[in-house]
Amino acid sequence: MKNTIGLFILILLITGCSTNFEPELTRIDVQKINEDGLKDGEERIIASREKLQTLEQAFERIKWSPRTEAEMARKEDVIAMFFIQEEKNMPERVYHYRIWFEGETATIISDKENEGYGRLTDKEQVEVLESEFLPEG
Repeated sequence: MKNTIGLFILILLITGCSTNFEPELTRIDVQKINEDGLKDGEERIIASREKLQTLEQAFERIKWSPRTEAEMARKEDVIAMFFIQEEKNMPERVYHYRIWFEGETATIISDKENEGYGRLTDKEQVEVLESEFLPEG
């Protein structure tokens, strides 16, 4: 009986410790949009761990205004789909970001409930997003 209780407690401890799962960005699919609002060319997939971390750092600098409805004068420059594994052994969730580049700033509209409308005003981080999402050539 003691062995059974000890084994049960051990199993609880092991499963309890393994629940420390951190959500992970696994890939970003990017689609460039032309002036007519149509997809322009092929979808670009970013899956390099290094590039994903760099882009995550840029997104951490965005100032979000949840529950803000924004209407833009033109179509977005890119649509970025972030694939995030939020729970262990579960499928990834996909979040859509519509992004406009305007000089030294970027405007982002997210379908993620706690984000909504956002602005990135850090020139270096805007350049990071633009170089990854709209590479030359």
